[in-house]
Amino acid sequence: MNSGIVSNWSKAPLRVPWVVICITMASLLAKLAYAFLTPLEQQIMIEAAGAAPKTTAMMLSHPLRDWLHSGLSTLFTALFVHSGWAHLLGNLAYLWVFGVKVEQRLGALYLMAVFFLGGALAHVVVALQLPQLETPVIGSSGAVSAVVGAYLGLFPSSRIGLFLPLGLYLQFARVPALLVIGSWFTLQLVYSAFGPITGAVAWWTHLAGFVLGLMFAMMARAWAQFGKN
Repeated sequence: MNSGIVSNWSKAPLRVPWVVICITMASLLAKLAYAFLTPLEQQIMIEAAGAAPKTTAMMLSHPLRDWLHSGLSTLFTALFVHSGWAHLLGNLAYLWVFGVKVEQRLGALYLMAVFFLGGALAHVVVALQLPQLETPVIGSSGAVSAVVGAYLGLFPSSRIGLFLPLGLYLQFARVPALLVIGSWFTLQLVYSAFGPITGAVAWWTHLAGFVLGLMFAMMARAWAQFGKN
């Protein structure tokens, strides 16, 4: 992408990040509802809303017209179910850090496509890699990874403001986005490489989402280049 297109994106008017806000509110409401359920009810909620790779793999073997009745909706409902607060808040933190700028620059529809399609396709990739896994996969890790990948593809040279601990004080610094995302991606790789089976699921979810997000960014860049010409 040439500098002219980058300049046009950087000068785009700021928008209220309604999609990020709505995703955040829906995720928090789902977590609060989960917290008030009994352990048995929580398990029922996970099994009903989670995306089990085996179920998804079976759905893919059916004709496209039968997908709606074979578990297609769980590819999206799973994005809003989190069993732990740390899992949820970690995903929301990355969504706000990277998703707000993507939405402000390219609009709500683009971010919705990245989040929902990226998250759903990440579950599909997990199903293709672990087709016999019956445990439902929940959380927005794949969707948020897609947002992170899209951010890197769109704004590879940008800097992110962070508060870094220096002894007893916090120092504000603007860190290259590539360094922040690279560090995050490395941590996901290390955890997944040495983790149990859930680590394998996490690895494929993060990797698939991240790559899909990059692909969305490349498509946006190509479209911007086409419109410029």
